[in-house]
Amino acid sequence: MENKHLQQSEYDQFRSFLEQQCGIVLGDNKLYLVKSRLAPLMVRFNVESLSQLVSKTLSPHERQLRAAVVDAMTTNETLWFRDQYPFELLQSKLFLEHKELRRPLKIWSAASSSGQEPYSIAMSVAEFQAKQPGVLKMGAQIIGTDISNTMLDMCKHAEYDSLALARGLSVERRKKFFKDSGNGMAQVNDSIKKLVSFRHLNLLDSYALMGKFDIIFCRNVLIYFAPEVKAKIIAQFAQALNPKGYLFLGASESMSGLSEEFDMVRCNPGIIYQKK
Repeated sequence: MENKHLQQSEYDQFRSFLEQQCGIVLGDNKLYLVKSRLAPLMVRFNVESLSQLVSKTLSPHERQLRAAVVDAMTTNETLWFRDQYPFELLQSKLFLEHKELRRPLKIWSAASSSGQEPYSIAMSVAEFQAKQPGVLKMGAQIIGTDISNTMLDMCKHAEYDSLALARGLSVERRKKFFKDSGNGMAQVNDSIKKLVSFRHLNLLDSYALMGKFDIIFCRNVLIYFAPEVKAKIIAQFAQALNPKGYLFLGASESMSGLSEEFDMVRCNPGIIYQKK
C-alpha cells in the first residue's frame, strides 16, 4: 500500500532519530520492522501515510508522537524464566554467596519490558527462601526499568493473558504465584509484586540515582546498540555494581572488546560476568 511507503532518505533520517533518542541501531534491512511497528500509530495520530508520520516524528514539538514511536520501536517480546539458567544460577550460586548480607539483596532488571524478567527473579527469590529459610534474611529488592511507559504500566498492573502466561511459565508456578482474574487473565500475587518496583530509565542516561546493586540483568538488549554505546552502558553498569557484583547478559551477547572491568565466570550451564 502506498500509504506505508518510505523513501530510503526518510528511512535513513528515522534511523538517525532512533539512534539519538535511545541508542538503537537499525540495519539497512529493517524497513519492514519500522513499517510493522509504526503502522498502528497512523490511525492513533490521524496521519494518512507512514511518510507523514516519520516527518512529524522528526519534529521536536511532537512530543507525544515521538514518545509513542520510541515506545513502539523498543518494545520486545519476552517470556517467563527466559533461558532458564540465569534463574537456576540465582538459586544454586548467587543467593548463597550473599547469605551473610545484612541488608536486602539488590537486583536490577535493566530492560524489564512487560515484567516477565523481574517477576521471574522475584519468584526465584520466593522459591529459594521457601527451600532455605533464613539464608536471605533481609529478602531482596528488585527494580525493573524500561524506556517504554506503556510497558511500565503493564509491569505495575502485572496482569497477563493466556498467551503470555503460556510462554515459559510452568503449570506449578502459575498455580503458586498467580491468581485468576477472569477471561483467561491472571495477575501476579501480591507477595511477589511487593518485591519489585518499576521506574522509567533510558539506558543512555545516567544511572547515578539508581544506587548500587549486587546483580544486574541486561539480557538481549545490547544487541540493538552500536559498539561504542554498548561499551558506555557496560561501563555504567560496572559503576552501578557493588564490588564483586554480577552482570547477566543475553545468551548470544558478549563483552569481548567492550570492557576490562569484568571477569567472565563460566558456569554449568551459562556464563555470567563478575565485576573485578
